[in-house]
Amino acid sequence: MATALEAPQVRLMVLRTADNIIAAEQMLSQADRDLGDGDHGLGMKRGMEAVKAKLEGMEPASVEEVFVTTGTAMMSSMGGASGALFGTIFRGGGKALAGRPVFDAEGLALFLEAALEGVMKRGGAKPGDKTMIDAIAPAATTARASIDLPLDAALTAVAAAAEAGKDASKAMIAQFGRAKTLGAACIGFPDAGALSITIILDTMRDYANEVA
Repeated sequence: MATALEAPQVRLMVLRTADNIIAAEQMLSQADRDLGDGDHGLGMKRGMEAVKAKLEGMEPASVEEVFVTTGTAMMSSMGGASGALFGTIFRGGGKALAGRPVFDAEGLALFLEAALEGVMKRGGAKPGDKTMIDAIAPAATTARASIDLPLDAALTAVAAAAEAGKDASKAMIAQFGRAKTLGAACIGFPDAGALSITIILDTMRDYANEVA
């Protein structure tokens, strides 16, 4: 169990996250298909394959570098709205960690708060619009309330909050994207982007709980 992670450990954590997103491609694509599109899983897979190519040979000098490199790789390889938004999550979150020697619970809060602010500004959505924000917003709030905890405990709480937010998105009517045209027909399905957020945070939680 980890109270904090150094940059090389954060690199390994993100590589595992990439593997788990790639493995979930079909599930993510189906979640997106349920709401009218269907390309989210393929886009996330392509983005995380680019992340792996950038990180596998890296010897990171900082936690910031790992996350910013991740976001840049996603933004440049995925294209479209998802590439811009997930790139913003990691680039904005990473820049919020500038000068911090380790990734700890306070860093997690800074990362998620910057990610939330960046995605809301770039995409124009807010909580309740049935987007990834419905997972990120409760995760960021929980992270801020957990800054005095060890990182593994904070991530456990944050991942649970994101999961609850993703589940809550099932009852929402989409206000963005092709899903918006479905109206009440989109009720009962979670937002695909919120599902990706839960996979990312679940993986970070598991990694932090496993390392010494």
